[in-house]
Amino acid sequence: MRAPLRSPPGSGAGGHHQVLFTLAECLPFAVALLVLLIELTPAHVVYTGPLLVATPALAAVTMGPKGTLAATGVAVGVSVTTATYNQAWGGQQVYTNFLALFLVSVASFMTSRTARTRQESELNQVRRIATAAQEVLLRPVPARLGPVRAASMYLAAEKGAQIGGDLYDVVQTRYGVRMIVGDVRGKGLPAVRAAAVVLGAFRESVHYEDDLVDVVNHCEAALRRDAAVAGAGAGVGVAGGDDALLEGFVTALVAQIPDSPHIEVINRGHPPPLLLRNGTVRSFMPTAPLPPLGLEEFISGPRGRVDRYPFAPGDRLLLCTDGVIEARDRDSTFFDLPEAMVTMQDHTRQAFLDGLREALLRHTRGRLADDVAVILVDRREDD
Repeated sequence: MRAPLRSPPGSGAGGHHQVLFTLAECLPFAVALLVLLIELTPAHVVYTGPLLVATPALAAVTMGPKGTLAATGVAVGVSVTTATYNQAWGGQQVYTNFLALFLVSVASFMTSRTARTRQESELNQVRRIATAAQEVLLRPVPARLGPVRAASMYLAAEKGAQIGGDLYDVVQTRYGVRMIVGDVRGKGLPAVRAAAVVLGAFRESVHYEDDLVDVVNHCEAALRRDAAVAGAGAGVGVAGGDDALLEGFVTALVAQIPDSPHIEVINRGHPPPLLLRNGTVRSFMPTAPLPPLGLEEFISGPRGRVDRYPFAPGDRLLLCTDGVIEARDRDSTFFDLPEAMVTMQDHTRQAFLDGLREALLRHTRGRLADDVAVILVDRREDD
């Protein structure tokens, strides 16, 4: 879940760093252009050899092996052009410059390639660690759970990321199939920490709490305990005052599917589930809206209430985070999830999720503004 007030892309410290990096990438070619201008004007009496020789070394710092080769090619082209224009061929200085340029280019290319190889190795290691962390935090949803069949999908908005602040899980218990979908306010490691706390509490409580309200209260209590731990920082704050409290909430939806043809839901500030039946999509809106986990101070009545909705054989249920319903295209038009569900109503669960992923990425042109978590549940006819 993103902050409601955000700086536009490219602004702030990250935007300034990107501008500086782009300027650094352009520097080698700017130096080569400067040398060319000097050598083709009356100012060619200025010795520009060292500037041109430094071009590959500058490129190796920011542009990698391919950029280094490109800068070397430009430097060689400028050297040949200026030597021909100034009729300097045959002079010792020209060949000395070419020799220096060759040596610096080889050294720069080898250094750049070594650095790139080491960087890719470290990045692959980080990805392996992130994948392992994702498998622990967001476990694969079993395909068959009692009277239902399920599948899940997770898409991280940040390029290269594996996990974020969205959470989900589906567990089969003696009380029925219990599910949770949630979205942590904020992002980064604090959001991952909060997601891990809520999921851990959910996985522990679903097996011994017969009341779904107690399961939600258990998750909320775990969140509060973690916030009170020294060093929780920007995760889910309580001791940090109202600002920390408002920064640390978690929207969550906890559901239970018993053997009978209905579903029980507790919604704590989360987008409601959508039911697909016979080409029609229905939203399960809560009868008594409640604030997200972490904001229980704003609850004036009962701490929780279970809503019951029909969920018959042949129905399809979709639980998702706001990264789906708030996805926008270039014209700021929201993604039409109900229409997408109707379009793919005859798809298998995996084909449905694959189609939903493609539709989301096509709608946003591959630029998701928020993480996406989806659970798809079918109550099969033969069950």
